[in-house]
Amino acid sequence: MKQTTPDLLFQIAIKMVPGIGDVLIKNLISYCGSVEGIFKEKKGKLLKVPGIGEVLAENIASFKNFNWAEKEIEFIEKHQIQTYFYLDESYPYRLRDIADAPTLLYGLGNFDLNATRIVGIVGTRKASDYGRTFTQELVNELKEHHVEVVSGLAMGIDGIAHKACVQHQIPNIGILAHGLDRIYPSQHQSLAKKMIECGGLLTEFPSKTNPDRENFPKRNRIVAGLADVLVLPETAIKGGARITAEIAFSYNKEIMAVPGRVSDYYSQGCNYLIQDQKAHMITCAADLIALMGWEQKPSHAPKIDLFSQLSETDAKLVQFIRDKVKIGLDEMAFELQIDPGSLALQLLELEFSGLVRSLPGKVFEIS
Repeated sequence: MKQTTPDLLFQIAIKMVPGIGDVLIKNLISYCGSVEGIFKEKKGKLLKVPGIGEVLAENIASFKNFNWAEKEIEFIEKHQIQTYFYLDESYPYRLRDIADAPTLLYGLGNFDLNATRIVGIVGTRKASDYGRTFTQELVNELKEHHVEVVSGLAMGIDGIAHKACVQHQIPNIGILAHGLDRIYPSQHQSLAKKMIECGGLLTEFPSKTNPDRENFPKRNRIVAGLADVLVLPETAIKGGARITAEIAFSYNKEIMAVPGRVSDYYSQGCNYLIQDQKAHMITCAADLIALMGWEQKPSHAPKIDLFSQLSETDAKLVQFIRDKVKIGLDEMAFELQIDPGSLALQLLELEFSGLVRSLPGKVFEIS
């Protein structure tokens, strides 16, 4: 686990300022240079930040409650919790280009937020035998494809997916709608402990945060954002999983839903998503693997002589991506100070050459 840094105090504190959400935090950092700089900035300059009016500027300028943030750091260090700030290299790259993504995440366990293949599985809390069986079989079939699974640790489909992952030793992450000092629902306390051995728990909420109703849509957007593909075995037309699917659709994620009988209440959401062409139909893991192009293929690594033939500009770009492991187009353009359109063309040529591979969400890595 990485050691906590002095910046963490301000990263936690800025989330406590009334009225300041993740989008505004990113705007503030862009104008002030750092999180600490936000608290040191004069009110007059804060007012120049888009979205910051008189009330919010005053809330920031008058904020003094750093004691609570200090206590949270004590909790983090005591329980060996990992933190991920959106400017950290360890922050999940799939969330970087999402405007409302959390600026700060808290993680407990052993998992990779930048795993190559992440599958989200969500569904109704009142799973039928049909939904239960499909979820268990899907997870079992996915094992050989080296995926990581994310879900919401709720009763029903979520819990079934997590339990199946634990059984088959598949890395899986439970996204929480509360702090890491508790588990909701309480029936999943034992499951959560087992998950930490082969995966773990992730949340944007500090300790002492209750699983209040308004926190669950926030939890859902993290599940949607982390997943390359979101699978819905069962959901009602107005279910929470349906909401997660709509969020994933807005993020341009792939969605798959299990069809069911039109008379089955908890298949109506799945049937609707398929009918509305927001979700692909899935009947087994092979459908998912084919959709995502995840078939096991022999590696065709670029030859050294091909790399040596690159122009100096292309060689520098390839090395930059290799150093980053994975990086989004917008972040790459910002760091390299290159026009995004020109960069996209350069990346396309490198992809045709077999040197670079594109991933969902305008993310690139070395082939």
